Amino acid sequence: MSALGKEVMKKRVGLPPMPTAGPSSSSSGSSGRRALMRKRDYTPVYWDKYFEKMHDVETDIGNSFRVYECGSEGPVLLLLHGGGFSALSWAVLSCDVSRLVKCRCAALDLRGHGDSMTSDDTDLSADTMAKDVGDVVTSLYGEDPPPIILVGHSMGGAIAVHSAVRDLIPSLIGLCVIDVVEGTALDALNSMQSFLRGRPKSFRSLEQAIEWVVRTGQIRNVDSARVSMVGQVKRSDTNETASSELEHMHEESPSSIGSIQEEDEEESGGPPLPPPQASFTQPQSSSSYTWRIDLSKTEQFWKGVDRLDKDLTIGQMQGKFQMQVLPQSGHAVHEDCPDRVAEVLATFMVRHKVADPTTNFERSFPAC
Repeated sequence: MSALGKEVMKKRVGLPPMPTAGPSSSSSGSSGRRALMRKRDYTPVYWDKYFEKMHDVETDIGNSFRVYECGSEGPVLLLLHGGGFSALSWAVLSCDVSRLVKCRCAALDLRGHGDSMTSDDTDLSADTMAKDVGDVVTSLYGEDPPPIILVGHSMGGAIAVHSAVRDLIPSLIGLCVIDVVEGTALDALNSMQSFLRGRPKSFRSLEQAIEWVVRTGQIRNVDSARVSMVGQVKRSDTNETASSELEHMHEESPSSIGSIQEEDEEESGGPPLPPPQASFTQPQSSSSYTWRIDLSKTEQFWKGVDRLDKDLTIGQMQGKFQMQVLPQSGHAVHEDCPDRVAEVLATFMVRHKVADPTTNFERSFPAC
């Protein structure tokens, strides 16, 4: 508001007096700022805060896939994570969307990821992984599966498309692919190896791994990072996944999990966090955790990607699919803003009358 505008408002309705400057004001301001400060918690979170059950599904060829589920009625959202992530990447979103509509969520650890175990974890070809998805659906639901909507992020989106094209899900009623804008994604492939080399090779603790992924912006939502990062790393000495280790700790004592906290400002005020690179210290000694999967060795499966910008634009204009762009999010869109992605999915299901709403929520309409 301009000075003239403020003067007019003073005469009409009156404005509250400005705080007086001085030592006492400075002191109270400092105390007020400390009052606004809270502790940012990087403690890993157990899966049962968001999912209702966890179990391992064995397919007919002896492979075992970890599945997390919630919800008891309605269509099934079969959630496929991106490369390097795990089923726990969908934890917060699953909880959010199942509160908006009557649906079920089933998040799957794909081959070579999380707690799934297969005869060849290095075979990440689209055909093999799409077949895995079909086999898991058959093992879960038999010959009469419920209506299924495939939802895939990044690599999981590609697998979802392959599964749909090959008609591996007989009860498929919908398909959703989550990723950054295609041109950006394809350009990023050229620098992927450099990015992977720049990541820490190990972490001293789960808390440090969670702190890193939040401070570097890989996952911008700390609540999602606290449950998701557990599925991305494993013990360096025993190769036990962190999610399996957390399972044992939870069985022994839920309070035995340590924590690391830092002072942070509330969103309503105070300066922003310092740049990520300035606040994270690279481990100097042998650490306890490393990445569950070495993505640098999967480059052979990145090739053969074509640009689809023109085809997708034409398809959208013809009404063949719905596009929804969510700004202010990174690569892990569903983790950075799970509430908004949940609203988009819920709107899609209600709009096409495949699920009933459980509450009033803001409908997200196609927009780009």
